[in-house]
Amino acid sequence: MMGGWGNMMGGWGNGGYGGGYGWMGMMGIIMPLVFIGIVLLCIYLFRRNSSQVHTGGLGKQNSGLDILRERYARGEIDSPEYQSRKQDLENR
Repeated sequence: MMGGWGNMMGGWGNGGYGGGYGWMGMMGIIMPLVFIGIVLLCIYLFRRNSSQVHTGGLGKQNSGLDILRERYARGEIDSPEYQSRKQDLENR
């Protein structure tokens, strides 16, 4: 006996580190965390892509008329300027 520790490995369990569970005990902790991480990543990617589909953000470029409508809706330009620019864009 080595000072009452119980075995030749210094008292670290049954023949090694980890109290007899070793790597299996570690995997029992790590694998659920990895699984939860993968699920959260999938949820994030799904939500990001679905919001882009609804807003037309997946590769769709805004046309000049779309930008003009947005500026008018935000109040950046008034009605006469909107009508003038709209007519210019439609005549191109």
